[in-house]
Amino acid sequence: MVSIAINKGHQNIAMLGIGAYRPQRLVSNAEVCEVLDSTPEWIFERTGIHNRRWISGDETLRTMAVAAGNRALNNTGIDRSKIGALIFCTSSWLKLTPHGAPTVAADLGMNGIPAFDLTSGCGGFGYGLGVATDMIRSGSAEYILVIGAETMTVGLDPKDRGTAMIFGDGAGAVVVGPSEENGISPTVWGSDGENAEAIAQDVDFLEFMNKAQRLQGTDPEVEPVGRMSLHMEGPKVFRWAAVTLPRALSSAIELSGVAKEDIEIFIPHQANARINELMKKNLGLADDIPMANDIENTGNTSAASIPLAMEEMLVSGKAKGGQLALLLGFGAGLSYAGQVVVLPPAPAEPSF
Repeated sequence: MVSIAINKGHQNIAMLGIGAYRPQRLVSNAEVCEVLDSTPEWIFERTGIHNRRWISGDETLRTMAVAAGNRALNNTGIDRSKIGALIFCTSSWLKLTPHGAPTVAADLGMNGIPAFDLTSGCGGFGYGLGVATDMIRSGSAEYILVIGAETMTVGLDPKDRGTAMIFGDGAGAVVVGPSEENGISPTVWGSDGENAEAIAQDVDFLEFMNKAQRLQGTDPEVEPVGRMSLHMEGPKVFRWAAVTLPRALSSAIELSGVAKEDIEIFIPHQANARINELMKKNLGLADDIPMANDIENTGNTSAASIPLAMEEMLVSGKAKGGQLALLLGFGAGLSYAGQVVVLPPAPAEPSF
């Protein structure tokens, strides 16, 4: 019988470097409230957000992803010829075809490598990190660039109280590869499709095209075509998070093989400061353990939020490379993904 060859990978894997890009435009709660029926104080009380970053000028999802990827590669020092794959975690790429990753890879000077988009909403970076780790462990690649990038503002209704005040834009990236000691635990992940419509695009592409065709030639002042936008049932998502995420965090720690007392840093998805505080409390983490709070001046950047928050903590000195951190991303799907990781070195080329 013919024996088919198998790949042999690396058992010990870690994040070797990190890079990020933050849009130039800083948008305050007061500016959001010029259109939204709310107040700056109410927004901060409910979300923990003072400011967020929105793309402007010639900034796009593509340029941000490339900038973050370049910084991650430069900060790691790994020659880009050694990168064996690119995973682009995003829900914001404007075309279904062609998908974004091959274009981003080409812009980074790595045309020809395996490159694919991974869409899992706010849990996207955790999914991407898990897939990259498993790919390296199985021998499919030696080094992988994982980019989480979003332009959430492209799909927002500025008058929607459930989303307009929350989301921002940005990109973060890590280089994942072999290391002397293992630095990424097995991924704990899952989804709840029964409640998926709690975070959803309000109209699908076919419905939108049919509406646009039907209204062709009509007065847009009388019956506008409108735009596709994201809507969220905040209370429903909050209840789901309060029940599901503490169990996921406990499972992530248990599966990692480390004790809860060994966790030095907590970096949850920057969805809502209230949810993050609740998770930390329910998990029983020590009060003095630093927790990422990048949401305060960056907003919720979906799949970009964990690498952006990680980079902010490393740049500001709130966390140090080599420390043990607990990650958890959650959101659209409804889906989640978490890992215990060793933090990469602080970037020499930061995004601030």
